[in-house]
Order: sequence, then C-alpha cells, then structure tokens
Amino acid sequence: MQFARVFNRNSCGLWIATLVFASMPSILRPASKAPASIQTLGRVRETGTLKLGYFPEARPFSYQNEMGKPDGYALALCQKIADDVKEQLGLPTLAIDFVSVTTADRFDAVQQGKIDLLCAPSVETVDRRKQVSFATPIFPGGLGALIRADAPAQIKDVLSGHQPPYRPQWRASMGLALQKRTFSAVKGTTGINWLSGKIAEFQINAKVVPVENEEAGVERVLDRSSDVFFGERSMLLDTKHRSSSSNDMIVLDRLFTYEPFAFALARSDEDFRLLVDTSLSRLSRSGETQRLYRKFFGEPDQNTLNFFRLNTVVQ
Repeated sequence: MQFARVFNRNSCGLWIATLVFASMPSILRPASKAPASIQTLGRVRETGTLKLGYFPEARPFSYQNEMGKPDGYALALCQKIADDVKEQLGLPTLAIDFVSVTTADRFDAVQQGKIDLLCAPSVETVDRRKQVSFATPIFPGGLGALIRADAPAQIKDVLSGHQPPYRPQWRASMGLALQKRTFSAVKGTTGINWLSGKIAEFQINAKVVPVENEEAGVERVLDRSSDVFFGERSMLLDTKHRSSSSNDMIVLDRLFTYEPFAFALARSDEDFRLLVDTSLSRLSRSGETQRLYRKFFGEPDQNTLNFFRLNTVVQ
C-alpha cells in the first residue's frame, strides 16, 4: 500500500512536470534557425539556386532590356558575384533566379529569404540596418547637376566648386553667377526640396521650374529653357550616355549630397557578406568594375575612381 502511494505521487509529479515543460515559453526551448538570416550559402547549396532581387524599372542599375531580360550595372556586378558563389560552393551548374521586387517590399524579401541578394540601388541608413545588412558600396550616389556644354564659365566654376580660396562659396560667388537663372529638378524629389532650400538660404534671385522626369529636365537644358537641371547623378549620367545630344551637355563631377548605393543581404550572415565584399573588391582591383561603369555610365571621373579605390577591401 505504501509503495502504491509513493508510485502514484511520483507518477503524478512526472505528469505535472511534463505538462509544465510543454507549456513553457518558446524562448526556453532550442530556437529554430531562421532560413533567411543565417544560412544563405547553405540554402543556395541545397537548392542549387541563387536568388537575385532587382527593380524592373531602375535604369541604369537594374531594369528589363529590350528582350525582356534583367539588365543593368548592378545586375552585371551581381552576375560576377554569382560566378564566385559557384566557385566557392563547387556548383558549376548553379541556377540564377531573378526576382522582381519593389521599393516597398525589397527588404522584406531579403528578411524572408525570398531573395539572397538585393541587386538594386539602395542607400544604407540606420533604420534599414535594423532590417538587413549592406555590402561595400558600389556607386557614389547623390544629387548632381547637368548643364549645357557651352554654359558660361562662371556657372561651371561656381557649381563645380572651383572658386578662388578667398571667395566664400555659395554666397558672393552664387550671387554673381547664378542670379536671374532658371533651375529645374524633378517634382516631388529630394532634389527639388534641396534646390528650393538653397535658393532661399542664399537669397538667390532665380526661378525654379519643376519637371515630370529626368528626360524633361535634360530637354529644358538642351533647348535653353533651364540653365541647370539638378537630379540623382547616376540618372543624369545614364540619360547623357544614351542621348543623341550627349556632346551638348555636361554632368558636373561634383556631388551636392552624398548617398552611396550598396547591395542588401540578410542580417548576421557574415559568411555570405564576406563572399560578396571579397568579390566586389576583386572586381575593382582587376578593373572589371570600371569597365562595367563605362558600359552603363561612360568614362568615370577622378572622384568616381577614388570612390572605387577607397571602397576596395584590402586583400
């Protein structure tokens, strides 16, 4: 009888312990690994597929060409990275899956493992780093200026920042060279806000004409309706590069704002990030990055060459 009572108490205690453990919060149990955050290379090895995200309408970085296939400067770099993934994983038949994303869902796609690498122009910010990681920058993005090739030398010098050291930049110089001029920028962008703010700040007597898109802004400069068109410098370079009137315009070397573009990938995935950074640095050292830049943007200026050199990781 006593043995039976002891047995029953032990059985009851075991049953209660089992019930309590089963109801414990999940944080006390071994956590399953998130497929997008840690095991990118492992997932690629298992599936035999590397998923590259891109914007279908972000020329010249990523877009669909005349054949309906993904193309662009960013995707060309990602194709080279894919070659290094093939070599490192020993997968010569690795398939490349191009996944169309939008500005709204691009980082969610990275977090959820829908894409392994976001091959689209993205600016690294503190808030975005809470969602994803970024590789080394691929392009010196920011606000630039386009003028006619025969624009007055004063305008070129002031906007390029080539002023004598004894002159206060943006004040006396601008007051003399930029008075009664007409400037344009695409409406609803940071460019138009920056331009309006500078004109008000330095009390320049000038007219600001918003335009619908880059092509309209360039056309206004070509037909002399506007003296200067301000816009994302990469877009200005692309528009000039593809224009039949390319020789009639100049994209200034200067960046008025600095927002470098980089590829995004899953957070805490240092192995994959190391592979991407190593690949990008190898491409820069070999001159392949510069060759691709010429294909999509034209000849790189000295500032761009310096950007590539400074963002190349030492071997």
